[in-house]
Amino acid sequence: MAKRKKIKNNSLLQILAGIVILGIITFIGGNLDSDLLDSLQKEIETDSLENVQNEENATTYNSNNIQVDGNLIVDFIDVGQGDSILIRQGEHAMLIDGGTSECKDDLLSFLASEGVQKFDYIIGTHPHEDHIGSLDDVVYTYDFDTFLFPKVTTTTKTFENLVSAVSSKGKKFTTPLSGTEYSLGEATFKILAPSSDSYQSLNNYSIVIKLTYGNNSFMFTGDAESLSETEILNSFDDISADVLKLGHHGSTTSTSMKFLNAVSPRYAVVSVGKDNSYNHPTKTTMDKIENLGIPLYRTDEQGTIECISNGEDITFNVEPGSYSYMGD
Repeated sequence: MAKRKKIKNNSLLQILAGIVILGIITFIGGNLDSDLLDSLQKEIETDSLENVQNEENATTYNSNNIQVDGNLIVDFIDVGQGDSILIRQGEHAMLIDGGTSECKDDLLSFLASEGVQKFDYIIGTHPHEDHIGSLDDVVYTYDFDTFLFPKVTTTTKTFENLVSAVSSKGKKFTTPLSGTEYSLGEATFKILAPSSDSYQSLNNYSIVIKLTYGNNSFMFTGDAESLSETEILNSFDDISADVLKLGHHGSTTSTSMKFLNAVSPRYAVVSVGKDNSYNHPTKTTMDKIENLGIPLYRTDEQGTIECISNGEDITFNVEPGSYSYMGD
């Protein structure tokens, strides 16, 4: 930024100097050769234009080369048929969803093994049991700064348990607004959904975020269906991401072709339970991923998947999985 300011100041000084020089010349030499005046004028204009162009080029260079220190670590935790994602950058941590209530021991054990001390953010994408089932246990175990949750309620015991847990810490849910940006260490994330006040399907209340670290980006979609995907497409110009967490465990209700093309991921991840009763993932979704040649990582085949970004390159702890499917 300091370099850009210097360029701008130099260009202004040169313009002012040129004006002063021309004024002096005009004043003391009214009969000065007109060709010389024209030559001086063109030289000043050329120098000013070059400085403006240099400034614009410097801006483009800075915006496309974001420098960061350290790594961003994303763990797609194996919680069976459900979602839970741990994201860390330096000393900062965020948890997106917490799987079912049956996975609480495994989830808490994993968080402890990774040395998690507290959370900057906990996100419950939407009030389905396979996403918030163990979040009450996480809340009782860990301190947190902000709990993001969509503006929707249910009468289930799972939801009531979560509300009680959050209240016990003297906290309330924060309802994120579409387009709002948050920081996680040197990473940032933007809320892409939900953007409407009400939906028929609870899945479409899912909080969808695009997280950026350096020149890498990740899309986390909860169970957002094609309706929510369309709203995102209509609201944001650039939703491209290097890594896409497939919506709704690879169901046909999500990952529409238009959305997939717009995200244009280099890698895809699906969190799904082995031999689950929902027949996830489906042939329709797996065919889309395979036909586009996108490497797919899946918790039912590979367990917990760790993804590390240094801001430029992304690596995984396992090789890509298969494109096998359960149903359609």
